[in-house]
Amino acid sequence: MTPPISFPLRTARLELRPFNDDDLDALLEMQGNEEVTRYLPWGPQSRDQVLGLLERIKPLTAVDASGDGTRLAAVLPDSGAVVGDFSLWRTSQEHAQGEIGFVVHPDHQRRGYATEACTALLRLGFERLGMHRIMGRADARNVASIGVMARLGMRREAHLHENEQIKGEWTDEVIFAALAHEWRGPG
Repeated sequence: MTPPISFPLRTARLELRPFNDDDLDALLEMQGNEEVTRYLPWGPQSRDQVLGLLERIKPLTAVDASGDGTRLAAVLPDSGAVVGDFSLWRTSQEHAQGEIGFVVHPDHQRRGYATEACTALLRLGFERLGMHRIMGRADARNVASIGVMARLGMRREAHLHENEQIKGEWTDEVIFAALAHEWRGPG
């Protein structure tokens, strides 16, 4: 049995920790932003919707017998500023598979934080939790997210044509993945 994850997870510039009540405003700045939610199935969220989201994600801190996912705030240690919302989910226990997801705060985009935080999640999934394969998905128009997954060393496995309807429009989706034995982190 895997021992519980100790938080925060630390990287060179970030700490990843469970969300707490003080993160409401930062989460609203992400989830309430039209540009940030452009390629997501939902549009900008209201304060009440984000408050409900925060209540649902605060307990998501385990990928073990007690839970199938972690949803973590990435923060700058010096200021405590939330730079993003990062997740690792177990999608199949039987097949040792997982999925990462990420949303970066608009004030902190294009600084390498997504790659850094996702590297920590992939390391957690492969090295600590024993996952065999971890995937990530993105709207095919989301060049920034596709770039993050490529920089992580994930391989582009699929391009699904018009498989999702996002805000009333049929969109393509790309799937990236890495296997434990081939993943070495960003190169």
